[in-house]
Amino acid sequence: MKSRFLLLIGSVRLINAARTPHPTHSDVRTPVVIELFTSEGCSSCPPADALLQKLDQSQPVGGAELIVLSEHVDYWNDIGWTDPYSSHEYTERQSAYADHFGLNTVYTPQMVVDGNFELVGSDERRALEAIRVAAMLKKAPVCVSLGASDDKTANVHVEAGPLTSSTDAAQSANVFLGIADDSDESQVSRGENAGRSLRHVAVLRELIRIGTVDASGPFSRDLNLNLNSKRPKKRRVVVIIQETEVGRILGATFARLPG
Repeated sequence: MKSRFLLLIGSVRLINAARTPHPTHSDVRTPVVIELFTSEGCSSCPPADALLQKLDQSQPVGGAELIVLSEHVDYWNDIGWTDPYSSHEYTERQSAYADHFGLNTVYTPQMVVDGNFELVGSDERRALEAIRVAAMLKKAPVCVSLGASDDKTANVHVEAGPLTSSTDAAQSANVFLGIADDSDESQVSRGENAGRSLRHVAVLRELIRIGTVDASGPFSRDLNLNLNSKRPKKRRVVVIIQETEVGRILGATFARLPG
C-alpha cells in the first residue's frame, strides 16, 4: 500500500540503535549519506528539498561529510504533473526501506540517514539529531578517482573496503555507484505545485550495484560511465557500501564531474 500523506510526524526511526558509537577525530570527517524521497507532485516536498540543499551547502554537523541524494518517486505522477526526475526504481527503493524500518506504507517527503534512520524530510531538528549519531559510527574506507571525461562519458576508479570488525558489519556488503545531477530546476505547470519553480540538489539519475566487498580484502574496479547527456551538465558520482539492498550504509564517498 502506498500513501501520499505525511506519516509518523515527530518521530525518527532507528534500526540497530544499540550499536556502540565511536568518537570521531577532529581532523577526520565521517561520511553520512542522506537520501530524500521526494516528488514535484507533492506540495509538502519543497520545504524538504530546500532543507536538503541547506544541508549540502552548509555541512552543519562538525566531523560529518554529508553526501546528499534526491530520489524522486513516481507514485505522484498520476495527479496532473509527471515529475521529470522520477523513476519507479526509487519508488521500489523506498518501498524496500519501508520494509526495513517496519513501516506499513511509504510517504513523501521522507529522509533516510545512512540507511539507519528515517524521518519526515522537512524536520530539520530531527535530521540533525540523526546525522550527529550517524557521524559517530565507524565507516569502511571508500575512494573514487576520476579519469578522462567529457559530456558523454567519464572514466572512474572505485576502491572500497575491506570490511572490518570496527564497522560491526555483515560478512559482505554491496557496493553501489550512483550518478546524480549536481542541481536541477523545474517550472511546474500542473498538479499540487502548479506555478512554482522548484529547485533540487544531487538528483539521482542512476544507481547500480557494481560488486560486493567483505573482510577478505578491498574491492577495486574501473568503470566507463555513459552520461547519456544531450547537453553538458555538472554531475556527482557517489559510491556507497550498504548492507543488503537497503540496509545500513557502511561507507560512502562522492566526487564531482566537470560540466
